[in-house]
Amino acid sequence: MTSRSKPIADMPLRSLGRAGPMVSQFALGTMTFGTETDEATAHHMLDLFVALGGTMIDTADVYSNGVSEDIIGRWGAARGDMDDLIIATKCRFLPTPGSRGGSRRAIFKRAEASLKRLMVDAIDLYLIHGWDDETDVAETLDALGDLRRAGKIHHVGWSNVTGWQLERICRTAEANGLPMPCALQPQYSLLDRGIELEVLPCALENGIGLTPWSPLGGGWLTGKYSADARPQGATRLGEDPNRGVEAYDTRNTPHTHNVLGVAEALAEKHGRPMSHIALAWLAARPGVASILLGARNTAQLSDNLGAVDLRLDDADLKALTEVSATHLPDYPYGFVRDWSAVTHWDRLGYA
Repeated sequence: MTSRSKPIADMPLRSLGRAGPMVSQFALGTMTFGTETDEATAHHMLDLFVALGGTMIDTADVYSNGVSEDIIGRWGAARGDMDDLIIATKCRFLPTPGSRGGSRRAIFKRAEASLKRLMVDAIDLYLIHGWDDETDVAETLDALGDLRRAGKIHHVGWSNVTGWQLERICRTAEANGLPMPCALQPQYSLLDRGIELEVLPCALENGIGLTPWSPLGGGWLTGKYSADARPQGATRLGEDPNRGVEAYDTRNTPHTHNVLGVAEALAEKHGRPMSHIALAWLAARPGVASILLGARNTAQLSDNLGAVDLRLDDADLKALTEVSATHLPDYPYGFVRDWSAVTHWDRLGYA
């Protein structure tokens, strides 16, 4: 497929926040490229994603220690160009020796390395992969502003931050004429709604669009894990049941299985995989612009992209929102909300 071919299926485009680019409803997450996914398979996945109308490809310098960016760059070079796509990458966790991850020196050097690997003149969305306690955020933002003025990046985003950190980023940018983030990349799914307490309201208040990662809860929301059988075989939890926030023992709770029960019932109602139900719910959440789909192979990617045309009705969305809610603590959240007729938490479905 050439870079100007018409996609064989329509995928909605959404604005990435108030000031960001237009991005496809689903983005291709490429953390597996170079480790779980070999280059030939990765190129097939990229071809399929673009053929189905996808426009946003997300990577990071830390993914396979830069190999993910290399694979995308070689694919883009063979394709001709990537001008019709939104290429996002991140820096923070592989700083140049002698530099802090969010420092000017590290950001400049990591950006140049990413540009070289991706074989592009500019990165469409450059995200800081996490907060850096040792670097003044004004220095980080100032470096990003210089990269943008130099034409090496177009838009700025952040990943994996708390509410107060996001607010400090926004106020520092506003006060000093530095780049305001248009994008936030957090973990967000039916099984992890923690960002709704502080992070998501802050993003909504500042016009920042979300590109959530782990939308299927590390595979839990596909229905492939059960309460009474530890995972085995060629799945992420089968290979490592203690894998981070998705760990089997951490997620194997009554709350998780209550959510799975409602999702499974709706999957039967719509004649769809459970994963489609989870993705459709997330796509309908306030602030969500583009959902990162990570996959090991073309079949997994194709299955998840099939959710693009599913729209859940209000009753379906309410059922999922109610069963997955982690209720607001009485103080200060409930106390504050009782003083106001409408709050962000009401918008997010908290009773």
